[in-house]
Parts: sequence; structure tokens; C-alpha cells
Amino acid sequence: MRYLIFADIHGNLEAFLAVLKFIQKKKIDHYIFLGDMVGYGASPNEIIQKIQTLKPLSMIRGNHDKAVCGLDSIETFNPIAASAIFWTKEKILKKNYNFLFRQKQGPQFLHDTITICHGAPFDEDYYIFGEFDAAEAFDHIKTPLCFFGHTHFPFVYAEKDSIVEGTFIEGESNEVKLEKGIRYLINPGSVGQPRDRNPRASCAIYDAETRIIKFHRLDYNIEEAQRKILAERLPPALAERLSLGI
Repeated sequence: MRYLIFADIHGNLEAFLAVLKFIQKKKIDHYIFLGDMVGYGASPNEIIQKIQTLKPLSMIRGNHDKAVCGLDSIETFNPIAASAIFWTKEKILKKNYNFLFRQKQGPQFLHDTITICHGAPFDEDYYIFGEFDAAEAFDHIKTPLCFFGHTHFPFVYAEKDSIVEGTFIEGESNEVKLEKGIRYLINPGSVGQPRDRNPRASCAIYDAETRIIKFHRLDYNIEEAQRKILAERLPPALAERLSLGI
């Protein structure tokens, strides 16, 4: 069983298209999306429509998805993020709004071996930054493997005998062999808004048979994504950050 693990598209159609093109050459048996289809970018409707073509698909909501649907207060967002949420509320089609609204809250479970969440298994809005946060998350999961998003950083946390070690995934393509007897928290990075100073779209493919997860960074048409943001009069900073990977 081969899984595509991806998260945090954030309305960036060009980045998502790069991922979809890439996986055409891969054998994917199951798709796992970790939340935040919308927010920041200028193509929320296109993202929601395309993600529904991926089957079988397991997915959960993100904090921006919730905010657009009125399930979370915009007061918790910074002014730039909040302005993008207001814009998305105005632009999103009713059928796509309904799809967003129906998304499940994490954590969810697959095959008794995988937990999926947006922020953390104990709080869907919590950011896992560092071993201390990861250790708390491990206390709340019963599966050997948990995939999460939200931070926009590709990262692997491993826990054995109550000791947690974190590894930041750098470069264009890296793979990690998952060892038996060790539990893992894995973030595939962000498709549409990486924040590790690498502007390329980020995703991962997990092979459950070989127990290897491979991280990928993909070039995409950043200029077009930026053009759309500026054409919609969204904050220019949302366009500028795409080319910087922040």
C-alpha cells in the first residue's frame, strides 16, 4: 500500500497541480490529506474541486478550513491571514463551502496503524515544534505512525523508550526507513506555502510494505500563483512569501 501524504495547500492551485502531475508517474493506492485546503491563496474553488477527484481519499479539516466555514473565530488569525479568510468566504461556491463544512475533525484513524491530524492528536490547532511538543503528542496516540501538518515544515519525530528525537528534512528528495518498535510523528511539509526557506511544493509518499517514506520537493509556477493573488487584491505579502519559502 502506497500513500500520498500531503497538507496545507492553502489555495495554491499551481503548487497542487505540480503534485498531481508528479504522482501520475507513481503508483498511489490511497491519498491522505492533513488539512487546510484554503486560506492565503487565490484558488480555493479549484483546489476543493480537484481534491475530490483523488480516490480513495482520507482527509481532515485544518484551522483555515474551519475559519472559512465559521467554525472557528477569525480573531485568532493575524491580519493578513484574516483578510484572506474574509476574501475566501466571499469567493467560495456554495457546493465547495458545504464540502469544507463536512470535513472531519482530527484525529482520525486508518487501518489501526495510522493516526492523522492537522496540528496535534490532542488539539487540532496546536503546533508541534520540537521534541517537547512531540513527546506530548506521542502520549495521545496509540498507533505506531501519526501524520500531521499545520507547521509547514517537513519533519520526522521518532520515539523509542520514551526518548524523542526530531529530524528536519532538507533537500529536494529524502527518504526515511521506519524501524519496527519505534513510533513516528511525520509532517510532509506544505504543498502551497512552505516555510522552511525552500519555496518548492512539499509532499511525501509512504510505502507501507517497505516501511519507507520519501519526501519530495517539486518546482511549480510560483509567478502565476503570485499573479493571481495580486489580481484579487489580496495582501502583497501573501505573494511575496511564496518565492521566499517563508
